[in-house]
Amino acid sequence: MRNKRHWQGRYTALLVLLLLLIDQVIKVAVKTHMMLQEEIYITDWFRIYFIENPGMAYGITIGSKLLLTLLRIIAISIAAYAVVQISKAQRWSMGFMASLAAVLAGGLGNILDSIFYGVIFGDSHGQVASLFPPEGGYTSWFYGKVVDMFYFPLFTTTYPEWFPIVGGEEFTFFSAIFNFADACICVGGFFLIVCYPRTLFKAMGMVKKPHWLTRRQ
Repeated sequence: MRNKRHWQGRYTALLVLLLLLIDQVIKVAVKTHMMLQEEIYITDWFRIYFIENPGMAYGITIGSKLLLTLLRIIAISIAAYAVVQISKAQRWSMGFMASLAAVLAGGLGNILDSIFYGVIFGDSHGQVASLFPPEGGYTSWFYGKVVDMFYFPLFTTTYPEWFPIVGGEEFTFFSAIFNFADACICVGGFFLIVCYPRTLFKAMGMVKKPHWLTRRQ
């Protein structure tokens, strides 16, 4: 049983690394081949549209950039610790562990953007950014912007005139622009909540406090 749990941990770690690699390859390709707000039509309902956002998933912004990055690092560190503990506790279904891996990989992917991208990439305004520019990056450590590119304007309609505030205005679904990391977080989170809620609750109960925290108490 211990060997099976050991393999389970390796499988989860490899999946996290694979998803993280896919996310970063896509972002680097977009960053080094497209200008900011450049758009590539794939179909009428799917486009590659390059934007950068300083906030959270789908462009949500809360507080200062540095504070947001630090909170992300703390949150993903806690999540990574929990996933390691869960993988060691007992044998779980592959679907459950894959969902955890997707959420963890997505969080890590966007954190890498925030920490490193401002230093290793040049500016994308009106030009294609260069990797490791000799003059330095477009900002400092921990202030990098998250690269988004997937745009799915499935349909466009108009709000009814009687609708409060936005009545009569045009509405596009789905208007949010996101990246592979965002998709990993949403898909993994969806499966955890919808398909594995009891398993998740049980697993979280098995997460042990860090030894240093236990000793201080």
